[in-house]
Parts: sequence; C-alpha cells; structure tokens
Amino acid sequence: MKVPRPWSARTWLDTAHVVTGLPVGVLLGGLTLALAVAPPVLRRAVPRFTGVQRSRFDAFLGVRIPPVPGPADWRSPSMWRQIGYHVLSPVVSAAGTFLVAVVWGGAVVGLLAFLPPQLHRPPMEFPLDLRDNRVLAVFMAVGLVLLLLAPVLARGMAALDLSVARTLLGPSRDELDRRIETLRESRAGVIDATDAERRRIERDLHDGAQQRLVSLAMNLGLARATLTDLPEPARKAIEQAHEEAKQALKELRDFVRGLHPAVLNDQGLDAALSGVAARAPFPVKLRVDIERRVTPTIEAVAFFIVSEALTNIAKHAAATRAEVTVRREGDRLRLLVYDDGCGGARMDGGTGLRGLGQRIDSVDGTLRLSSPLGGPTTIEVELPCE
Repeated sequence: MKVPRPWSARTWLDTAHVVTGLPVGVLLGGLTLALAVAPPVLRRAVPRFTGVQRSRFDAFLGVRIPPVPGPADWRSPSMWRQIGYHVLSPVVSAAGTFLVAVVWGGAVVGLLAFLPPQLHRPPMEFPLDLRDNRVLAVFMAVGLVLLLLAPVLARGMAALDLSVARTLLGPSRDELDRRIETLRESRAGVIDATDAERRRIERDLHDGAQQRLVSLAMNLGLARATLTDLPEPARKAIEQAHEEAKQALKELRDFVRGLHPAVLNDQGLDAALSGVAARAPFPVKLRVDIERRVTPTIEAVAFFIVSEALTNIAKHAAATRAEVTVRREGDRLRLLVYDDGCGGARMDGGTGLRGLGQRIDSVDGTLRLSSPLGGPTTIEVELPCE
C-alpha cells in the first residue's frame, strides 16, 4: 500500500471519511435500533441506510460497493448483514475517529513548538519549558513522527471500515457465485443466439442475394457473348456490368464464407479449415484430429481463429509457410497456428489479434502468443468443448 503524504488530497479524504463515519454511523445505527420496534418500517429503511453508507465510501474513497441482488427480505442473510453493519459502524467509526483525532492533534501540538517562545500563550501555552532545548527537541520529534503517522493511520482506519462494509453491505460469496453463474448462462445464450443469427444471415445471403447475382452475371455473360452487333458504347456497358457483377459475386461469396461457411455446418471443422488453408497465398500444413464434433459455437470460434490468423500472416508476416494443428483432448479443443514469418506480433499491435482475443474470451478460452522479432510466430489456443 502506497502511503500518502500528510498534505495530499488522499490523506484528507481518508481523514474526512473516518471523521464523517462517526456522526453518520451514530445516526443510522440509532435509527436502526429505534426502528427495531417496527419491523416493516425497518425492512424498508435498511436499504436506504445502506445507500447512504455506499455513497460515503464512493465520495471519499472512490470505492463502489456493489449492491445486494434481490429484494430486502427478512429471510435474506444480506438484510441481517446490513443491520449488523449499521449497528457495528458507530463502534468502528468512534475508534477510528478517536485515534485519528489524537494523532492529528498530537502532530499539531508537537509542531507548535516551532513557534517563537513569545507566542506560547493561552490557548497555546505549554506546561513544559520549551526554552529547554531537550524538551523542544522531544516535542518537535514527536510532532514530526505523528505527522508522518497520521496518513498511515487514516488510511488504515478507512481500509478497516471498507473491509467491514464490503463484508456486510456487499453481496456474499454465494450470492456472487450465483450472479456469476447467471451471467455465464446469459453470455452463453447471447453467444449461441448470435451464432444462430449469423448462420441465418449466411443462408439468406446464399439462397437469396447470391443466387440473384449468379443469375445476373450469367445473363450479362450471355448478352456479352451473343449481342456482338450492338454499338460500341452499349457493348462496353454490358462488358463493364458483367465484370462488376462477377466482382460483386466474388466479394459476396468471400463475405458469406467469412460470416459462417455452409460447409462448417454440413461437414465440420476439418472440411471448413481445408478450404481456408487451400485459399491461403502460401503453403499451409493442416492437421485436424477431432473424434467427436464440438458444439456449433466452438466450431465457429475455432474456424474464425484459424481464418483470421492465416489472414494476418498473409498481410503482415511475410511467411513462406504455415502449420495449423487442431485436436481435441478430453473437454478441451487445442489449436496451434505456426508461421515462419518475421515475428513481432503483439496483442496490442492491431485489431486482428485483439479480435481473436475477444472471441476466445467470449467462450472462456485461453490464448498464448509467442512472436519474437525475426520469427517464428506461434499462437496456441485452448477452447472448452462444451
């Protein structure tokens, strides 16, 4: 823990947090005990009391204590933890306020010894003779020590109060585990829904727009081949339209293939990656060892990883060859992409690797990158199969 300086804003915020905790704690603790005779009123008031304390931690310490999920209920352990904090808070705050006040006050008294002797009159009159150099030195030493100790004590008491508040005002371990599990299930549902939507878009484009472009390109090609007696401007317009239609068809096929290739659904990861490796502008040695197919979501993530990795190699690595290995080991799918390029790849170097990392994180996978300057580059990925 970095110790703030006595004159820093952090020190004064810590001190203000400790000092204000006493009146706030006494008020809220007293109201909590007073309202114990009216349980329905107390049940509605406790969350508001907790909100006041959370605001104090946020204002002075810049710490946000997460709210407790679920309604305020007498059957909920969180309700009793909050009541316990409001009853305990005055005790913690009183001890902290007393210690902080004593240390700051001692520092001020000790440092007043620096004042000229003629100023040592009531209310600053000392019971000892400060004209004695030894006494003066003791006062000054004690004042300096307390001045340096005050920020540490203020930070420590604020940290103690924060620890108690996080334990009693925040969600418990079980509640956090339940929330994490709910978020994990929600994320899995969103990922599956997104993947299903991606496949639907691929089918619609393949069966709709792509087929119309094929028909248009065929008709323009037929017109280009048969209508040879047209004026030159008309023939050039047909030729240009035919070439643009073919280019649009190629771009649409590339887009659909990158979105979610149909072969991935029909024949699995091996066939889909074989097509990606065959289209690479350099030799790619592909090895796929998967006895049982993984879930469609993991298949899509694995395909995207290999496809994006080979695209990055073609753009940036100046590689002469690459190797891709995909194998399933128990409940993990392991991918390794190797190239003999110039290396120097970094996770923060561009959007390509960041995109890989985001895809992998979305399914709780792991990514390891080794890419020294001069090469080679190795990307190792582990994905959960279920």
